[in-house]
Amino acid sequence: MLTLFHFDQGILQNTRVEGVLDVLPEQTVWIDIVSPSRDDEAAMLRLLSVELPSHEEMQEIEASSRLYEDGGALVMTMPVLSRALTDDPEAAAVTFILAGSRLITVRYVEPLPFAMFQRRLARQPALVATGEAAMVGLLEQIADRLADVLENATADLEKISRDIFRKDAVRGGGDLKDILQRVGRAGDLATKAKDSLLGLNRVLLFLGAQTGIRKDTKQRMKTVMRDANSIAEHAIFLSTKVAFLLDATLGMINIEQNNVIKILTVASVVFMPPMLIASIYGMNFEVMPELHLPWGYPMALGMVLLSAIGPFLYFRRKKWL
Repeated sequence: MLTLFHFDQGILQNTRVEGVLDVLPEQTVWIDIVSPSRDDEAAMLRLLSVELPSHEEMQEIEASSRLYEDGGALVMTMPVLSRALTDDPEAAAVTFILAGSRLITVRYVEPLPFAMFQRRLARQPALVATGEAAMVGLLEQIADRLADVLENATADLEKISRDIFRKDAVRGGGDLKDILQRVGRAGDLATKAKDSLLGLNRVLLFLGAQTGIRKDTKQRMKTVMRDANSIAEHAIFLSTKVAFLLDATLGMINIEQNNVIKILTVASVVFMPPMLIASIYGMNFEVMPELHLPWGYPMALGMVLLSAIGPFLYFRRKKWL
């Protein structure tokens, strides 16, 4: 599906192309392509002499496959964080193609920065005055979104930290499992955010090295790069905190398991003397001194009870329980 952003008598228009694109409006500055079909690929090749990369080519990790020049067009692919608020975030590949004064974006996901940037265009159409401006605006939006995601992840980790280390916590296996899942999700999110930041830096460096980029665009790119570097430092801090909380959670799980084992061990020791006494008086010998005594049975029960209470009080005194 293609969405064209073009100016008509100075007014920015947003046109969605459902079928085959035959004619490209003259003042088109941005072509957004979501899950391109063969007709979309053929239209870009016919109208702009631009060959769109396939989905498989976009997934390649070699720098030469992600950042290159093709017939005068700059082709740049980077991972963009998507579905960050779900339990299954992903860093999906998005391709930016600067072909003359036009920007072409190719994607197979719906990252939030694209939707946010398109909403901003209704108020600030100058953001897509040129293809270069549209691309830098999208990169700025991606950086802002990454910062918001990492801030939210940091707040979640603060809550997790309080849940782990509060003194009045009464935890069970389910509680610790939930904490472990939350820490794991934050770690996964931080990893994908760092991957996206790395791709963003590579694109900015590649774009900044081109001689045809306007000076004001390069100034904006430098600002985005500084922001990306500061966000990357925060992502590193977040990863460190995730590792710390992961170790702390696993330590709490080990403590809980040790407590269970300790209770079972103490219980077995407490019941050993009563079992010994019960075994002695459970032997079927004909001659036993206490067998015919009227107080023999209460005496045996008392000995069983005392032999259980004695070790229990001893363990309590030693604070083993």
